[in-house]
Amino acid sequence: MAKPKLRIIPIGGLGEIGKNMTAFEMGKDVFIIDTGIMFPANDMHGVDYIIPDFRYLQERKDITIHGIVYTHGHEDHIGAVAHVIEAFPNTPIYATPLTAGLLEVRLRERRVADKTKINVFTAGDKLKVGPFLLESFHMCHSIPDCVGFGIYTPFGLIVYSGDYKFDNNPVDGKKPDYARLARFASEGVTLLMAESTNADKPGWTPSETVIDEAFDRVFKKAKGRIFVATFASLISRVQQVVNAAERYGRKVAIAGHSMSENVKMARRLGILDLPDTMLLDVSKINSISDNQIVIMLTGAQGEPTAALTKIANGEHRQLEIKPGDTIILSSHPIPGNEEFVYRTINRLFRLGANVIYDPIEKVHVSGHASQDEMKLLLNLVKPKYFLPTHGELRHLYEHAQIAVSCGVDRNNTFVVENGTVIEMDKYGVKVGERVPGGYVFVDGSGVGDVGRAVIRDREILAQDGFLIVVANIDSRTGKMLGQPEIISRGFTYLRDADTLLEQIRNTVQEVITNPNNRNGRKREKLQDSLSRLLYNETKRRPMVFSIINEQ
Repeated sequence: MAKPKLRIIPIGGLGEIGKNMTAFEMGKDVFIIDTGIMFPANDMHGVDYIIPDFRYLQERKDITIHGIVYTHGHEDHIGAVAHVIEAFPNTPIYATPLTAGLLEVRLRERRVADKTKINVFTAGDKLKVGPFLLESFHMCHSIPDCVGFGIYTPFGLIVYSGDYKFDNNPVDGKKPDYARLARFASEGVTLLMAESTNADKPGWTPSETVIDEAFDRVFKKAKGRIFVATFASLISRVQQVVNAAERYGRKVAIAGHSMSENVKMARRLGILDLPDTMLLDVSKINSISDNQIVIMLTGAQGEPTAALTKIANGEHRQLEIKPGDTIILSSHPIPGNEEFVYRTINRLFRLGANVIYDPIEKVHVSGHASQDEMKLLLNLVKPKYFLPTHGELRHLYEHAQIAVSCGVDRNNTFVVENGTVIEMDKYGVKVGERVPGGYVFVDGSGVGDVGRAVIRDREILAQDGFLIVVANIDSRTGKMLGQPEIISRGFTYLRDADTLLEQIRNTVQEVITNPNNRNGRKREKLQDSLSRLLYNETKRRPMVFSIINEQ
């Protein structure tokens, strides 16, 4: 009996930055790599975050998902874990120690930790996930415990890079596993799947250790309190801040729930070296001099609910900025977040803080490979086929060009977006069908109940506001009783718009008293007439609602 094809299904992460999730399917057997989230763009009003659309897996009642394996602990790779486990309870998880700890925090927060088992492995271990055999290998990134996978299939070896850069002087001393990558090449690599985030950046990404030098310069100059904002999961950056604080005789306080939980977990696992003598409760920072404290917190992306954003807006319960404070934003803005980040920076300056961010100082470097490192990986692995992953479409195209320049046949490179299946069999690799791979919006406690139509409505409301007209009519005569009530928000200040108000009233009168307008259609006709009037007079399109009460 012929072996079923291997189907690689990019559910998220291709054609975008974030919500990385890939399913590998052979017959009725499936495993998944990563389950990430994506932060909303600035036109996605009210959305907290976005998770992958894994409807395809939910609708396949005949398959068995044998496990979810994780490359590392950043939110764009683990953030949707609770949602996926809620959909597929009892699916085992495989992760390295730090990633496992971060996953446990997420699962505990959503109260689904009892619905899965976390299997901890270390880089270099082989994993048997159902019928699939994976071999992990260490890669450097901007977080410890980062791995890629060699995936053994009946049709050849797949190398999945995960997020990576070739840092030969890493903060934790653990270099990329060049030897294992070279061994994969000697075995023959059929398909390389490699991340593409910095495919448009020439050269080589700097080592994380350059941040130590930048922190040293900033800490040396700072006279008052120092705030350092970064991702809650970036434990290696927390360690760098702790090291700088120790050199300059400062204690460390942690602000924000997510960072506090991650720091507790990392200390418990021995991944973060932060002595009790250096750790200070954030509620007690006023008990020591300003030049003896460093406060670590979230909000480097301008997230509305993060600690730094609340401080910048004067909404934090315990912390406020005062002149002499130094604020370090130790991250690059995620594409689409630039407006939020720069707005936060401006507010902090307005409050009298000295704000340090890249490119003012090298307080952050990318964790992703640049072009020369991508060429190195391609030349190390020597794949027959190449699938660029993790990036916007422009990054995927650029990475494909790099692969061709390194000797991969142009016909053997595949630039696809979420939902496009890649099929692998004894004849080679080809593009298959398309399955769902869109956005699922998470808004408060709601998952998926906010769709594109709701987002469009919110955009209209944000841009042009709304207008409501309430009219009372005599059910016997059809005549209007009194004047209509007109309510407007976000459209125009009606008290200063006498002429427009009069036109609205006249339009209501005309529509309601017109005998040709049937009662059942009057509300719809009134809304259409008012929409035309408002656009003709103001060139704006507010949402228009009408309520007609018969008395």
